[in-house]
Amino acid sequence: MQYHNRYEVIYVDDGSSDQTYDIISEYPVKCVRHNVNKGYGAALKTGIRKASGDKIVILDSDGQHDPKYIDTLIEMLDDHDMVIGERTDDSFQVKRRQSGKKFIRMIGEFLVEQKLPDYNSGFRGFDRKLITEMLHIMPNGFSFSTTSTLAFLKEGYTIGTFPIVVEERIGRQSNVKFMKDGSKTILLLLRIIMLFNPLKLFFPTSILTFGLGILWGIAGYFIAGRFPNSATLITMMGVFIFFFGLLADQVSMLNRTKRS
Repeated sequence: MQYHNRYEVIYVDDGSSDQTYDIISEYPVKCVRHNVNKGYGAALKTGIRKASGDKIVILDSDGQHDPKYIDTLIEMLDDHDMVIGERTDDSFQVKRRQSGKKFIRMIGEFLVEQKLPDYNSGFRGFDRKLITEMLHIMPNGFSFSTTSTLAFLKEGYTIGTFPIVVEERIGRQSNVKFMKDGSKTILLLLRIIMLFNPLKLFFPTSILTFGLGILWGIAGYFIAGRFPNSATLITMMGVFIFFFGLLADQVSMLNRTKRS
């Protein structure tokens, strides 16, 4: 099927150092090139901004995703704000990433208080207006898919899914290493928490700290006949953590404010 005759096909070259851009330019697609490598999310942002249609479909160009699913995805976008191609059990996945992905899924489900679909599947589609309004909170790195899933769920938009089979990628191995590159995973989790539901972290922490201070104070009163200074500090810390959480929640909502 010649997709360029039916859809606007946009290829984003994220600062490659080979002849990729020259080769793709020979085909009847719209080519956009970054002068330097900006990241997976930045490439998607560029493609979305350059698109002119009402529906956006994104997929990786490394051979993992079969374009045959595009028609199904576009049709489902008539009834959903986002559609995700969920990888079947027999799809290819890098086994060493499974633990990291499960941990991120647990955190995500805790934040949005519902089950997540295939949150980091790279084959998905959006209503163009909605995803454009959220581009300012989308990262330039590999977590674009995760962040967009949580953002649509947090804002109450409808997400549809359908099964897809994903093949092993062609060419070099992925740069994303969830467990080996632990610092990036931890930073991603912290970013997700602070962006979507900081009170989920701050509120229980404040209650535990406040309660610990009160208990330590009561113990000190019975043991030494007075409320220890350390107990006072711990109790006040619990209060401060609570109010920091409220402030972080307000900043979070402001950051997620829709922009055109």
